[in-house]
Amino acid sequence: MVLMNEKGWAKIFKALANENRLKIVGMLHRGHKMSVSEIKRALGISYKWTSLNLNNLKRVGILESEGRKGHVFYYLNPKISEAARRAIRAFLR
Repeated sequence: MVLMNEKGWAKIFKALANENRLKIVGMLHRGHKMSVSEIKRALGISYKWTSLNLNNLKRVGILESEGRKGHVFYYLNPKISEAARRAIRAFLR
């Protein structure tokens, strides 16, 4: 679970302050799972920048990933707190 102390909130807000990371969360926030390639195409950025953004979101606990058939799929962390979900929804408006 994402820690919701002052440091945890700062990490979440910093991660969501990037336009591409916010777009990624927007694509995944309704329970969708997407591969790195799908996210890359949707954003129109390089594979490298897509991976860096995904890793940043995963590091702060917003996203989780799973590997299947040679692909990595990302999705919103189901263990994220309700307070963090509300903050994410507010950022997506």
